[in-house]
Amino acid sequence: MQLVTAIIKPFKLDDVRDALAEVGVNGITVTEVKGFGRQKGHTELYRGAEYSVDFLPKIKIETAVTDDIVERVIDAVIQAAATGKTGDGKVFVHTLEEVIRIRTGETGPQAV
Repeated sequence: MQLVTAIIKPFKLDDVRDALAEVGVNGITVTEVKGFGRQKGHTELYRGAEYSVDFLPKIKIETAVTDDIVERVIDAVIQAAATGKTGDGKVFVHTLEEVIRIRTGETGPQAV
């Protein structure tokens, strides 16, 4: 089992959610986050004063998937989130040692 975490641009959330549903992902967790990478933020003008925005709004999507679909999940996220511009985001994949469904007590792939 794998935990796939993706950091994407906020306006790409619906596209990524639809792409994940198409490859068989049953559930996701979405968090609004802020951060920066190579972009290093940007400057904005507010009431005539210029100021620096160091942390840009992003969306973090997390989903636990079985090993047999992890590659399709990664490809779906990359295809749906890509704009071809700086700041498209990243995908991280972590191995899960155990998953337990609280309601039923199921463990392993059945809990995903």
